[in-house]
Amino acid sequence: MHILFYWLIAVNVAGISITAQDKRAARRGAWRVPERTLFLLCILGGCPGVYLTMRAIHHKTLHKRFMLGIPLIFIAQLAICFLLWHFIIPH
Repeated sequence: MHILFYWLIAVNVAGISITAQDKRAARRGAWRVPERTLFLLCILGGCPGVYLTMRAIHHKTLHKRFMLGIPLIFIAQLAICFLLWHFIIPH
């Protein structure tokens, strides 16, 4: 369980950092982080960090793909965790 906790901390910190870096790059007209990278971070467990950072710094908030996709990924992950906890993992 500790490994999962540290993983989630690390992937959320990475998501926050990469989202903020992409916002800075967008302002400067520099190289941008591919959208699939942000979605990959979400799939790996970084949805809260990416989504909250996007909302806080107003980055990609006009993109329905992000504003709907990231919460849907997070809800799906929560549902999977619930199902695993209650029906698969013996306790």
